[in-house]
Amino acid sequence: MGTAPLAPLIELNDGYKIPQLGLGTWPLDDAQVAEAVVEAVARGYRHIDTAAKYGNERGVGNGIRNSGVDRGELFITTKLDGMYQGSGKAAAGLEDSLERLGLEYVDLLLIHWPLPRRDEFVSTWKTFEELQAAGKARSIGVSNFKPAHLDRLFRETDVIPAVNQIQVSPSIPRPAARAFNDSHGIVTESYSPLGASSDLLNAPVLAGVGRKYGKSPGQVVLRWHVQQGLVAIPKTSNPQRMQENMDVFDFELDHDDLAKLETLDAGPDAGVDSDVQGH
Repeated sequence: MGTAPLAPLIELNDGYKIPQLGLGTWPLDDAQVAEAVVEAVARGYRHIDTAAKYGNERGVGNGIRNSGVDRGELFITTKLDGMYQGSGKAAAGLEDSLERLGLEYVDLLLIHWPLPRRDEFVSTWKTFEELQAAGKARSIGVSNFKPAHLDRLFRETDVIPAVNQIQVSPSIPRPAARAFNDSHGIVTESYSPLGASSDLLNAPVLAGVGRKYGKSPGQVVLRWHVQQGLVAIPKTSNPQRMQENMDVFDFELDHDDLAKLETLDAGPDAGVDSDVQGH
């Protein structure tokens, strides 16, 4: 296979760096994800995204150990969901995740959803700050947070999130949310970067742009994420698709291409609401 290319690194606001392309692992089970992690690492992936809610952290840990790559070369993200929200609860939640992963720390720990009606995300974030200070999570961030939720964290806590993982794709570009994140030094990470269904990749616009560069529609979309300065975590267990997803760093979309992709915007009502446990 030769030496696999590695994704570029983006610096976070705490000084750590995150690979710009990672492997999404939902909804793979332990056995599937262990194999997928090994395949992905062999193809140059160094960033693996999981969550307590996915039920596959044990498999991710097995894949890490079987990959043949030193743990220090990998960037591992996990997320804690609603059952770990509230003062102190995230500490035991992360301990459980670390035990399942077989790791001493994660590179990035995220609050999976704000769940604003519970009004516990601020107290949860304060526990995250303690976990970061203790070295259990190098970077801490959030997922599915809207600007209003982030504003509360800014007012009531001490650490600005390093990452906000939200649903982003050319059909759900979220320019306002991304601009808000950017203005506060928060990296936007895209889940479902290729679209939540196959509809986006079937768009004739993508096929046309892809022919220009000898790339697939999926590669065009991932290149769009790269050029927007986003971190993308496409989900796949297919080794050929993994290879394809990593092969997006040798071409650049021009102004006309980007204008064509803007026509794919499905409007402001598309996507997952931040109070719905969607991914």
